[in-house]
Amino acid sequence: MKDVNLLLQHGVNVQKSLELFGDMETYDETLADFLQDIEERLQQLKAFKEIADMGNYSILVHALKSDARYFGFDVLGDMCYQHEEKSRANDIYYVYEHYDELIKEFKQMIQIGLTYLGKQREVAIDHEKVTVATDKTILVVDDSDIIQKFIQKLFMDQYQVVTASDGEEALRIIVESNQYDIVGMLLDLNMPHVDGFTVLDYFQRQQLFTKIPVSIITGIGNDDEVKKAFQYPIIDVLQKPFNERDIKIIVDKMIAK
Repeated sequence: MKDVNLLLQHGVNVQKSLELFGDMETYDETLADFLQDIEERLQQLKAFKEIADMGNYSILVHALKSDARYFGFDVLGDMCYQHEEKSRANDIYYVYEHYDELIKEFKQMIQIGLTYLGKQREVAIDHEKVTVATDKTILVVDDSDIIQKFIQKLFMDQYQVVTASDGEEALRIIVESNQYDIVGMLLDLNMPHVDGFTVLDYFQRQQLFTKIPVSIITGIGNDDEVKKAFQYPIIDVLQKPFNERDIKIIVDKMIAK
C-alpha cells in the first residue's frame, strides 16, 4: 500500500492536490500518467533551451509549472514560474544559469513520485480502452495535460472528450466540428498563443454560444477577468483548483442548457 507520508516528508502539498483530484486513487493514477511522459517533455525543454527558443521554452515550462502545482510540488512549481517569467522576457542568461537547478528539482520529484508509486525506473500503465456509447463530445481547452486527462477520466464512459492545448487548436476543432457532436466546451482563459478571450470573441462573432454552450475553467486570482468573461453569454465559471464534484456539476449544468 502506498504511503502518503513519503510525499508529506518531502514537502509535497498533498492536501492542496486533493482539492483537484478528490481522492488519493485519482491522484495516484494521474501522477503515474505524468511520470510516464515527463522525460520526453524534459527532453523537449532541453532542446528549446539549447537553440535559445525562448518562446517555446516559456510555453512548455508554463505547462510544467501548472502540472507541478497540481501535484503539490510547490517548490518545483515556483522554479518553473521563474523560468517562465525570465524566458518570456527573453532572459536567456537566467535560463542557462539556473537550468541545471530546475532539472535537479525535477529529477528529485520524479524519484519521489516513482518511489511512492512503487516503481523503480519507468512508469508504464496500460489503460483499458472504453467504448463510449454516445457521439456527444465535450471540448476541453486547457494547456495543462493534467487537467485534460483528469476531465477525460471523469467522463470517459459518458462523453467523448476532445482536448485542445490553446485557443488556436480549439478554433480549428470547432471549424471542423462536423466530425464531432460538440455539446459543450470547458475553456481556460490563460493560455499561450491564443487565449480564451479570443475564443469567446470568435463565438460572439459567429453566434456559436447557442450551438455550443461554454463554461470557463480558470485559475484563482483575477476577478476582473472573471467579470469580463461574464460579459459573454457563458454558462458559468469554475475556478481552479476544482474537484470531481465541481466539474461534474458544471458539465451537467452546461449540457442541460
